[in-house]
Amino acid sequence: MATANSNNAYVLGVGMTQFLKPRRTREYPELGYEAGVKAMIDAQINYDDVQTGIACYCYGDSTSGQRIFYQFGMKGIPIYNTNNACATGSTGLHLARTMVKGGTADCVLVVGFEQMRPGSIKSVWDDRPSAHGPSTRLMEEVYGKDPAPRNAQYFGNAGREYMTKFGAKAEDFAEIARISHEHSQRNPYAQFRTSYTLEQIQNSGTIFAPLTKLQCSPTSDGAAAAVIVSQKFLDARPHLKSQAILIAGQQLMTDGPEVYSQSAIDLVGFQMSKQAAERAMAEAGVTPKDIKVCELHDCFSANELLLLDALGFSEPGKAHELVRRGDITYGGRGPVINPSGGLISKGHPLGATGVAQCAELTWQLRGWANNRLVKGTNVALQHNLGLGGAVVVTVYKRADGQSNPALSDAEVRQKSALGYNPAVEARYVRPEDGEKVRSRTKRHDHPLKETVGTLSARI
Repeated sequence: MATANSNNAYVLGVGMTQFLKPRRTREYPELGYEAGVKAMIDAQINYDDVQTGIACYCYGDSTSGQRIFYQFGMKGIPIYNTNNACATGSTGLHLARTMVKGGTADCVLVVGFEQMRPGSIKSVWDDRPSAHGPSTRLMEEVYGKDPAPRNAQYFGNAGREYMTKFGAKAEDFAEIARISHEHSQRNPYAQFRTSYTLEQIQNSGTIFAPLTKLQCSPTSDGAAAAVIVSQKFLDARPHLKSQAILIAGQQLMTDGPEVYSQSAIDLVGFQMSKQAAERAMAEAGVTPKDIKVCELHDCFSANELLLLDALGFSEPGKAHELVRRGDITYGGRGPVINPSGGLISKGHPLGATGVAQCAELTWQLRGWANNRLVKGTNVALQHNLGLGGAVVVTVYKRADGQSNPALSDAEVRQKSALGYNPAVEARYVRPEDGEKVRSRTKRHDHPLKETVGTLSARI
């Protein structure tokens, strides 16, 4: 177990699957297995090193995490199943960091995954009061009822309020989506990898004005995983320090009373995002000007505009000016927002989203994401939001304190235990990959039979 003074937590390994349209082409046990195997290989550990497992998902039975983790081994370790709306994945990361900093674990495996249904998000619990009931009633009382998807109304109303108060235009939201789709072309894990013109974005069909279809994140299937370790664990593996990423600051917060102020902007968690960002950056000893790259929760383009304000990247009420100047993409004054394509283009399998953001920023800070690298980065920020509500803001730094180098694929192959550059190439895992990381002492083949058969057929 960790000692009391082992108070740093690091991301040592990450792994992802491709994000897919929710058509049951891959089931969640296979998705979670692939992501977990990749993360453990990347961290150069075996499941016997893992002291706690954290499963992150919103749609699934109560012990779906065990269904995935038993494929790695059956060691009797604690396995937590977490559900915190769209912030579920980063809530798992927060729990892992809390354990490591608190000295209760040296090595935690976090696996975020989701297997969703096509179409807009709907609750499966229609026989009891909704967790969003008070918010929805307030929204309908103030802004009226509409047949559009509820989440689009939440963020569309917030976008309308921003337009009225500060002078943003519908084209500003469309431009955000255009940039996200353009970025996604270089992410092999993205559900959508097509670039669109501003006109195509605007004419893609109105969901809830000012939001059009291509400004809304899709439902998705997919998984991502991360290995979180202590200072003690990393010190015992000095050869891995160049790939370890320090979780320098992190804050999990829920709503304050201002969420019911009758402001559509407050109703979507603006204040808790702002406060969480301030606290996470204060812990890390950085300011918004230090952030070179950010993965933020652009479930809708309107939310990204709001968050540019909330995270301190723009002056209050002037986020649309940041967008118009081109400062949120490559070549601008920064930070570069969502080089992965974000939720809008990469996809949004709820439980996987926060962990996937972590993977992207890990690859950015290592210098592995060479086809979309934000050069000169030494600090990165992650924002993951769940209505209802929860938000996690995380600040990452390289363990060596340096800026990210621009590494070629050949150089990454020499460093990566996977044998290829996972930041720019999405591969299935092979049976022999799984054997590298499965428990050597506590395993049973029965939970793994279906997954091995399916993966073998894919390869």
